[in-house]
Parts: sequence; C-alpha cells; structure tokens
Amino acid sequence: MEYLDFEEPIKDLHEQIKKCKDLGSESSVDVSDTCELLEKKLEKTKQKIHKNLTAWQRVQLSRHPSRPYTLDYIKALTNGTFLELHGDRNVADDKAMVGGLGKIDTQSFMFIGTQKGDNTKTRQFRNFGMANPEGYRKALRLMKSAEKFNIPIVSFVDTPGAFPGLEAEERGQGEAIARNIIEMMSIKVPIIIIIIGEGASGGALGIGVGDKIYMLENTWYSVISPESCSSILWRSWEHKEAAAEALKLTPSDMLKGKLIDKIIKEPLGGAHFDRNAVFQSVKKEIINTFQRLIKMEPKMRIEIRRNKFSNMGVFFDD
Repeated sequence: MEYLDFEEPIKDLHEQIKKCKDLGSESSVDVSDTCELLEKKLEKTKQKIHKNLTAWQRVQLSRHPSRPYTLDYIKALTNGTFLELHGDRNVADDKAMVGGLGKIDTQSFMFIGTQKGDNTKTRQFRNFGMANPEGYRKALRLMKSAEKFNIPIVSFVDTPGAFPGLEAEERGQGEAIARNIIEMMSIKVPIIIIIIGEGASGGALGIGVGDKIYMLENTWYSVISPESCSSILWRSWEHKEAAAEALKLTPSDMLKGKLIDKIIKEPLGGAHFDRNAVFQSVKKEIINTFQRLIKMEPKMRIEIRRNKFSNMGVFFDD
C-alpha cells in the first residue's frame, strides 16, 4: 500500500500494528490488547485526517495509484459477463477509452470509460487515460449501438484530460468531443455518469453528458487541473494547492453548484482501502438510478437532460 504525504500518521500506525501482530505470532507474549488499542487509534486517526481534507488532498487521493480504475469497476459489477468492443470504424482502437456490453444482475448495460494503467507499461499502453479523437468516436459508436438496441449507458470518468498532441488535433480532437456532447444530449436511452477519479476539462465532458451525474467522495471535476491553473496564473506549479481551492473542484463544491446530482460515499481512507465496498455502493446507485430513469418516456428524459445542462452557469443574451 502506498501512502500520500498527509497519510504518514496512518502509515506509522499500520506499521506498528504489523509489528505487534508479528510479535504475537513469533512469541508466547499476549499482545492482543495492545493491537486492539492500536487498531482503535488507527480508526480515530483516519477519521481525523479524512474528515478535514483540503481540495488538493482530494485531488491527490483521486490519483492514488492503488485506486480502482474503470475496468476494475466494470469487471466487478458485471461478474464476468463483460464483452469489450473495439475500434471507431475509422482510424484505430484507442486503448485509453474502453467500452462494451455487460450485465449487472440480469440487466444489460453499455459501459464506457477512460482507462488508466496500474504500472509503467500499462500506463503507456493506455496513454495515461488521455483519449485521442478515435477514443471519443469509439465511445459515440457504442452509445449509438446502445440506443439502437435500447440498452442503458453507464459512463465512468477518470482522465487528466483529452490527449493534447499535435496528431490528436490533426484528427479533430475538438470536433470529436463537441460531437459527443451534442449527440449525448439526444440519446434516447438512460445515461448514468460516474466520476471515479479525475474529471478534467473536455476530456471528461466528452463522455460526461447524462441524465444523472455522480461523483465518488474523493474525486475532482473541473475545466483545468490545479497544476495547469497554477502554471497559467503564477507561471509555476508551486501554487497548485491555492489553485485547487479556487477552482471549487471537489464533489461538495460541484453538488453545491448543482453541477452533479449526488456524492457516492467512499470507505474511510478512500476507495483503495476497500474496493469491494465501493463497488457495491456504485452498483446500488446504478441499479436504483436506472429503475427511476426507465420509468420516464424518452422524450421527457431528453428534455430534462437538456434543461439540466442549459441551466448550468450564468450567461447574458444581449
């Protein structure tokens, strides 16, 4: 288990508990009371630290290398029924964007999401979760297929942004994202969006238009990352913590601004501390939301979805 800088007290207690248990197993000394006291202290320490997280600390947690990624959620939710689909039928199969069919219990869903890697090799293979235009076009192709066969859509968002390379711009990165946004406004089947990690800029919005938008507790959603914001405003990354606060990118900020519909609680310490618990929470939310949305007529769902996004922000019509 890797620990972030503000989690050092938790790391120290975990090490003490391990030593205590090792001592008990290697000798005849009864250390059960000591271990129990350390466990209680660990629980209190975790509660104290995670009760008062700053915006920057939540950004750090959203990037934790042990945190579950899109395919982890899909495989856990579908229990082996997931069939991945590939390619945009035009250029290539973008490995940063994954999608396919699977069942949660007896209900079929089309799953789409950005996928990061869990080691150096797979991170390079997945382009660090930054999709190219063909990734967004693949996502749209799968969403259109879902609409054709009346299958609801679940989109998992976890990306530092769309790939900003020259070749991506040459192949129409902006057009691909814009096309997804406008098409998702009119898709007839229910669309459920869940931000499971980073939700950065148009890279997130390209698969982020839906009837309901949820964020896990330790995630962020913003037009720009704190580091990039700091770099633009202060010409340095040193002010990333101040930028994170100013951007109002945490789930509570998003909920207060009516940009999302609900925050999904994570296990104490973050999703990586108890993957099964967070998988169950996400599964419950998907099923409950689907059961509510499917009762609505498609025209009504589309109208509500469009109004939802049209009412975001403030603008003046001269």
